[in-house]
Amino acid sequence: MLRTALVCLTLYAGSLGAQTAPIDKKATKETRNLYTNLQKLAKKGTMFGHQDDLGYGVNWRAETGRSDVKEVVGEYPAVFGWDLGRIEFDSTHEIDGIPFESQRKFVEQVYAQGGVNTFSWHLNNPTDPTKTSWDKVDFTIRKLFSDPQARQRYDAWLDRVAAYFNSLKGPKGEAIPVIFRPFHEHTGSWFWWGKDHATVDEYVQLWRYTVEYLRDKKDVHNVLYAYSTDRFPTKEEYLERYPGDAYIDIVGFDIYHRPQPGQPDHFVANTRQRVEILKEVGQEKKKVYAITETGLEKLPQPNWWTQVLAPIIKNAGLSYVLVWRNGNPGHFYAPYAGQATAEDFKKFSQQSDVYLQKKTAAAQLYR
Repeated sequence: MLRTALVCLTLYAGSLGAQTAPIDKKATKETRNLYTNLQKLAKKGTMFGHQDDLGYGVNWRAETGRSDVKEVVGEYPAVFGWDLGRIEFDSTHEIDGIPFESQRKFVEQVYAQGGVNTFSWHLNNPTDPTKTSWDKVDFTIRKLFSDPQARQRYDAWLDRVAAYFNSLKGPKGEAIPVIFRPFHEHTGSWFWWGKDHATVDEYVQLWRYTVEYLRDKKDVHNVLYAYSTDRFPTKEEYLERYPGDAYIDIVGFDIYHRPQPGQPDHFVANTRQRVEILKEVGQEKKKVYAITETGLEKLPQPNWWTQVLAPIIKNAGLSYVLVWRNGNPGHFYAPYAGQATAEDFKKFSQQSDVYLQKKTAAAQLYR
């Protein structure tokens, strides 16, 4: 009898160990539920996401209820990407022109319909605010932590981020959970926080400082933190600047399909290889894992969804895959009504392991 009880206890403990809680010990109930349910849902399929989906699309902007994805398949994406760029200047509009007040309403809508909100932050340089994320400045992080004025400026920027996250409220006044993905694509060097512009220790210091400031100083408890690289050849390189398990909830990477005319295209095989590395990391560290940005600009390949993206995510355990924004007729990553891949996207969206808004809502991620 005792042996049976011990076996049952061991199995019970093992089942608990298969799920992890957010890194924030004070995370709200809804945030904890979201993290648990993201892990559960990933065993069934992958959620599809689109950047700025409600804010604008190809040949339209700021039209209530519109969505290029919805106009193709009759429902919204499951995951919605947003950006905080320009919040550091207390601007009324974010970096791609969406008013922050409108963005807040979109976040509320997504939450109400059972979807997931994720934020990137293309912030300017805190040591020289005239420079953008893309202005390559060496040793910005080193200067930030050695210059009291720059540090104070960055703290003020984080104050605005904290106030914004804390302002996101559901119908009962509860804080809306969001995924925050700062300092992304750091294995490249096109941002001031990229690998050629900061040491490993400096990048880790910036990440940990940011999390601790928001979580511990500003009492932001509705955030899951996502670590997101660009391309990486090995597990070791993927983890080189990893800030530590106590600072990360979600692991992911960004990768775009850029085929070259006349050249062999190994995108599916190479990306799937990276997904397998990510899967290993996610399982070892008990973290949710996802493809946090991807896509093929202008979608010239008619079967891209079923022949490229679907094989990449098939049986991978990915929580979600997010394609980039539909900025204009020359810069878009999701189909719109009449676009060449629209019919293929319909087939993709109907696959049992692909989740858009309706199936995701049925999963009740926040309960």
